[in-house]
Amino acid sequence: MAVPVSQAWTVASYVLKQKIKGRKRYPLVLMLEPLFRCNLACAGCGKIQYPAHILKQDLTPEECFRAVEECGAPMVSIPGGEPLLHPKMPEIVAGLVERKKYVYMCTNALLLKEKLHLFKPSKYLSFSVHVDGQREHHDFSVCREGGYDIAMEGVHAAVAAGFRVTTNTTLFDGADPNSVRAHFDELMEAGVESMMVSPGYTYDKAPDQNHFLGKARSRKLFRAILSNRKKSWQFNTHPLFSEFLMGKQNFECTPWGMPTFSIFGWQKPCYLLQDGYADTFEDLMEATNWENYGAKSGNPQCANCMVHSGHEASAVDYNFSSLKGFLVTAKKYMFPSLYPDAGAQKLLNEWKPEHTSPLVQIQSPSTTSDKSLQTVSGD
Repeated sequence: MAVPVSQAWTVASYVLKQKIKGRKRYPLVLMLEPLFRCNLACAGCGKIQYPAHILKQDLTPEECFRAVEECGAPMVSIPGGEPLLHPKMPEIVAGLVERKKYVYMCTNALLLKEKLHLFKPSKYLSFSVHVDGQREHHDFSVCREGGYDIAMEGVHAAVAAGFRVTTNTTLFDGADPNSVRAHFDELMEAGVESMMVSPGYTYDKAPDQNHFLGKARSRKLFRAILSNRKKSWQFNTHPLFSEFLMGKQNFECTPWGMPTFSIFGWQKPCYLLQDGYADTFEDLMEATNWENYGAKSGNPQCANCMVHSGHEASAVDYNFSSLKGFLVTAKKYMFPSLYPDAGAQKLLNEWKPEHTSPLVQIQSPSTTSDKSLQTVSGD
């Protein structure tokens, strides 16, 4: 399996308990953002656009633990910023592991190799390394030459040290599905446990607002990538979420499925939108007008969104909402489909970008605050 049996059982037991209790809304993963500062300035991310006094702030370990206990989700994802810049990240991770939470510590891996000794391998801990494609594409995406090589050194070091290692690949317009598939081969050969792949999302603070994929373009791209897949590929996502990306399933967003807690509090409704914050998790769940979010709501900010944080939770909920959902999902796990598709193979063979992006100079580490990366997009 792409995840340990113990983790799959813990998550399944948790969701079933929520169903038995009749809870319509429940968190699946806590997105814990202990800081916003980063050692990269990716064009598709806007976290470091906050003012300096915000970037200097950190959540304390105690604040992190309190949020985890408030939320109660069985899994905790730690994005940022770059979590390895937090001076007490080893203490935070150790505390979450002690609480038997399954932790995915997201990292660009620039510091992973040198800080690996501060952590202990555990079935509860996975380093989720952000690698956005093969060398040239990744370096272009993160605006740093040599970023891919450093990240992969971190991956190899963590695997060799006995850590669970997964990867997170975000795709934007202009992605070449042939290159992405070759990228999957490279990651599997490096020994990663499993991979997550998702389309880039529209984030208000991102310097580059023209590079995000719309739904039609996303489905075409992911059909080309995920059809006719290799048996060696292991994905750290629900199989029905993969089908959603390919256009084979239609899920509405579950914005409460992966709530975000940061130095500002509990973000409403998800980490992509700037609609305010709640002081407590209970306030977030009870006071947020959830009907105002998701494609069916008519909210223009949600119209083209296919983001992982909103839609994988929908796939998991479907899994446990009916006997049909359970049987469909069980079949997917017991007999994984390689999704043979002659039309997708033809699409892959003849793939040409619908738009071309001007080649820009990759920023050096000393100029990564520059916002000059320009790209074009389409739906």
